[in-house]
Amino acid sequence: MKATISPERLTLPIGTRDHIQGLIKAPMILLEYGDYECPFCGQAHPVLKQIQQALGKKLCFAYRHFPLTQVHPHSEHAAEAAEAAEAQGSFWEMHDLLFENQEALEDEYLASYATALELDVSRVVEEVLSGAHTARVREDFLSGIKSGLNGTPTFFMNGMRYDGPRDARTMIATLEELYV
Repeated sequence: MKATISPERLTLPIGTRDHIQGLIKAPMILLEYGDYECPFCGQAHPVLKQIQQALGKKLCFAYRHFPLTQVHPHSEHAAEAAEAAEAQGSFWEMHDLLFENQEALEDEYLASYATALELDVSRVVEEVLSGAHTARVREDFLSGIKSGLNGTPTFFMNGMRYDGPRDARTMIATLEELYV
């Protein structure tokens, strides 16, 4: 495990401000800092679903935004669209749609995803274009910087940065080892 856990630690602990699936008091906590336009995050998305399926109630999965706008020009608005969906109770549904449609993250596609989720589309569009959720996305980004991030996806397991292979088997084994 020493090769997969780095000395970097999560500076802002998981809390109620985070987007969480599972119980916050679960014995295993997996946090992803991600960018909806990052192809490596896209590859990790189904792996994370496998991990969640395998660990069930033992796992708390959290997601924080880390849009790399210099290389992914649509990542900021995609993150803000996820937050706009959150304001209507549909963060995870939008989250999944964004990762499943990474090649189509321009504003008009974001509006179509809001339509598909039966959200108030004009509200989502207005919130994204006005920057209503920019501060929230920025908070996530800055917390990532403080935790030593330099790319995406970056994972933290029980507060420790995971730098190992990104396959379900290895990540589950590491989470289980940290749990013991």
